[in-house]
Amino acid sequence: MLQVKYDREEILNVIDNVTKKTLAMDLTWDWPCGVAYYGVSRAYQTTGNQEYLDRLVQWADEYIELGLPDWTVNTCAMGHMLITLYEETGNQKYWDIVMSKVDYLQNHALRFGDNVLQHTVSVSNDFPEQAWADTLFMAAFFLLRVGSKLKDQDMIQDALNQYYWHIKYLQDPSSGFWYHGYNNVNKDHMSGLYWGRANAWGAYTMSQVKPQLKDWYLYPQCMDVECSLRDQLAALKLVQTENGLWRTVLDDEQSYEEVSASAGIAAAMLNNGNPLHTKYVQKALESILNNISEDGRVLGVSGGTAVMKDREGYRNIPKDWIQGWGQGLALAFLSDMLK
Repeated sequence: MLQVKYDREEILNVIDNVTKKTLAMDLTWDWPCGVAYYGVSRAYQTTGNQEYLDRLVQWADEYIELGLPDWTVNTCAMGHMLITLYEETGNQKYWDIVMSKVDYLQNHALRFGDNVLQHTVSVSNDFPEQAWADTLFMAAFFLLRVGSKLKDQDMIQDALNQYYWHIKYLQDPSSGFWYHGYNNVNKDHMSGLYWGRANAWGAYTMSQVKPQLKDWYLYPQCMDVECSLRDQLAALKLVQTENGLWRTVLDDEQSYEEVSASAGIAAAMLNNGNPLHTKYVQKALESILNNISEDGRVLGVSGGTAVMKDREGYRNIPKDWIQGWGQGLALAFLSDMLK
């Protein structure tokens, strides 16, 4: 088994600091909040701290009363928190919103090719026939969670279809790394770079497939997920920096080290459980903890990133600000450490 050395009380204290800072951020109903509050939900499930759940309920109820935005792939990321709220409170209104997001993804969201979800950030056709790694967290993983809960085979198959095609479109077979996006119109990977956080979205969500499906081996696409993750993690360990982090462009030594990608990748290694990855997770844990301030800010997190035109575009994304996805991925990693 993969075994990492850590101080449980220290991790609990850091989780508390990061959670409280995250809940104080005034995030809106969109993907940064979706990732952040997924992390808070994981922190609640791991620690049992009722304050975390109460704050999520208070925020959600206030937002529901004020009015919710139109659904997109990105806003469906909020569904992760809603699943937790429904499971913990039994309040039907949260599940009704979950199912409205499912209805959007299954019946209204833009798709292309073999029913692959097009990544959407607004109600407009922002990126025609483009598949982004981000979609796996915002939509496919969400659909898989709901489908597994309902034992809905059509929904499970739809979710696994998203995994299958995102692997086919985005993973480079020769390196094992993932590209940020794929343009089905031009049949290319646009800038063709291995963005760090794209690899985190891919690795983390693939590491969640087996836990969601009791009989995962009965689904052929799960074999693709297992092999894809195996090859990706084998490649990722080779580009971990001496500091224990991964760069915003994985194989570019002039790119800065980026903490949200590092948290997602380390969590995937942890969840995958390969004992040969112990030393890489250990190094990542130490560095991630060193990049969390005493007041709970996860540092060194790059801003929201479209598929940039070139290497310089990724290198120049600022990393000076607290971001919801950085908070959420760090909380997911630290919570998984204690589970």
